[in-house]
Amino acid sequence: MTNKLATQSSPYLRQHADNPVDWYPWGPEAIDTARRTARPILLSIGYSSCHWCHVMAHESFEDPATAAVMNALFVNVKVDREERPDLDAIYMQAVQAMTGRGGWPMTVFLTPDGEPFYGGTYFPPADVQGIPSFTRLMHSVAKAWSSRREAVDATTASLRALYANAAAPLTPSGDVGTTALTDAARVLRSLHDADAHGFGTAPKFPQAMALDFLLRHGTRHGDDDTLDMVTETFLAMTRGGIFDQLAGGFARYATDRHWVVPHFEKMLCDNALLARLGVHLVQSTGSDEIERATRATLDWVLREMTGPEGGLYASIDADSDGAEGRWCTWTPDELRTVLGDDTALAMLAYGVTPGGNFEGRSILVTAMSRGFVAARRGEPLAAVEGRLESVRERLLAARTARVQPATDTKRIAAWNGLMLGALAEAARVFGDAAYLAAAERLATFLTTTMCRGDRVQRSWIEGGSPQPGFLEDQAAVSAGLLALHASTGTHHWLDQARLLTRALVRDFWDVEACSFYDTARDGERLITRPRELTDNATPSGSALACDVLLHLATLDDVPGYREIVGTVLAAVAAPMREHPLGFGHWLGVADRVVHGAVEVAVVPGTDGADHGGLLEVLRRAYVPTLVLARGRDGAGTPALLRGREAIAGRATAFVCRSMTCDLPTSDAAILARQVRAAVKHTVP
Repeated sequence: MTNKLATQSSPYLRQHADNPVDWYPWGPEAIDTARRTARPILLSIGYSSCHWCHVMAHESFEDPATAAVMNALFVNVKVDREERPDLDAIYMQAVQAMTGRGGWPMTVFLTPDGEPFYGGTYFPPADVQGIPSFTRLMHSVAKAWSSRREAVDATTASLRALYANAAAPLTPSGDVGTTALTDAARVLRSLHDADAHGFGTAPKFPQAMALDFLLRHGTRHGDDDTLDMVTETFLAMTRGGIFDQLAGGFARYATDRHWVVPHFEKMLCDNALLARLGVHLVQSTGSDEIERATRATLDWVLREMTGPEGGLYASIDADSDGAEGRWCTWTPDELRTVLGDDTALAMLAYGVTPGGNFEGRSILVTAMSRGFVAARRGEPLAAVEGRLESVRERLLAARTARVQPATDTKRIAAWNGLMLGALAEAARVFGDAAYLAAAERLATFLTTTMCRGDRVQRSWIEGGSPQPGFLEDQAAVSAGLLALHASTGTHHWLDQARLLTRALVRDFWDVEACSFYDTARDGERLITRPRELTDNATPSGSALACDVLLHLATLDDVPGYREIVGTVLAAVAAPMREHPLGFGHWLGVADRVVHGAVEVAVVPGTDGADHGGLLEVLRRAYVPTLVLARGRDGAGTPALLRGREAIAGRATAFVCRSMTCDLPTSDAAILARQVRAAVKHTVP
């Protein structure tokens, strides 16, 4: 027997289709049933690669006795948070208000009208450490619903007030200037773990957006200590178990301080942000090691996370074969079976020990540099590098033969847009034709299959229908298209970004509230219209939207876009300054506002001379707020190119910033000096 989730397209929902729970997907049928039967709704929100979601499913949702209680007392609704970030945000706000914490799986009890009155996260099958069993909790909630309705009404009233306050028009909270950016950088430096790198202790998240801001800030101010902090943190991650040493790609986060033990799921969004940071660090440092890790991450995406149409999958699960991380850990005997005489080399390079570093097995790490391995073994570096590459390939092949974790194959537009931007930048910086081809194929998929007119849809999977999109989808795809335009000079991608951005302002911006909303004005009516300003695992939709508006304001000279950004940025000024880890992408937006864009127009020569030498300068240079336009003035070209002509028939570059332009040049060395000066030009 299957329940009502069997016909859903979400792999996460289908994971629960055989539960004895009478699950409903979110929708009118569930709401109508709750109202007709006067039963509360038990809302369970999770996602397919969530380890503790699987644990609660095995312990409770697959248990017939527990399911019987759920079916008798509640209308049970299962939601994939990745498909419905609006529902997740609304009810997470309530859970955090009621309990002081949040996370997944999220369990929320609602009135038939969808108003929350109790909630939490994971509940065990038996009482443990002060946490009630799931069954005891359900009986308690049902009793409150039937005999203590006044307490329920009081809770819903207080949460109604919470939502009303959160939806109030935004007001300025402070000034956005160089002092605010400097203060935010100072707070981030104070949170830095000088020994193990990264921020805080454990669990430790990559915080790619905060690191990207520090890279900008350190570059502008010539602050070598800050630049070293960013570089060392990225390298610490790539050398740890959070980075897949065999296949490439980063896990969600590390459960320990030293980046050794990951929470094993791998998500497209995290890898998009970290790959983009890696590209910027390669420009900044020239590090071969960082480039190898960045390329390995992008190659993993293209090899294992790409659908036949070019869209990118959402995530890979943490669990396989009934255990977390079993598919990617090793014992010395397992290495010996695969590698034979190369076992000692692999154990040295990857830090494999008889006792292991995770439940008696070893998560592979980069225990020492290749040069140090060669010195320890007294062998030439080139020979050791060749053997280690052979070791990696053999271990990866052996690992592939194991029971593999499940892949969530739905394509989420926002995450695809973030990776589109990373691929496009990598194609330009690395000069890699394969990355460019993948980016163009992905952009075609996003602007055709995942768009309905000028609106981006949320998610898509074979055999399913696209889900309505949110602010972050509209903005992230627009941002990715702008990055692709910079890498190709193809105005088609710019036209697509313009189209989506106009719809973004039309359907998500609210003049009276002085803010963007996460749902479109024609979206489903819920108990509140969500508006999340904080950056979380991904940039907030508002931060992405403001970044896109600033970029297009520079390219196309659209002053109205700047006014919108100024309004929203002023509202987050104080929290951004005081709590920068929650506003990493916003800090990048603020940096663009405070210091302005570095505008570069490159016009090809009329004498047939290529402009590749000038583009090579821009490929190698790290320019935090580069807005690049290339080509000749003509129909559809951005304002940045209008009136620009090649000087003396030779390819010519025009560099401007802060309403001031340098002399146009056809000399690559002069362009390099102009760009370096432009990066620091506005710093007092």
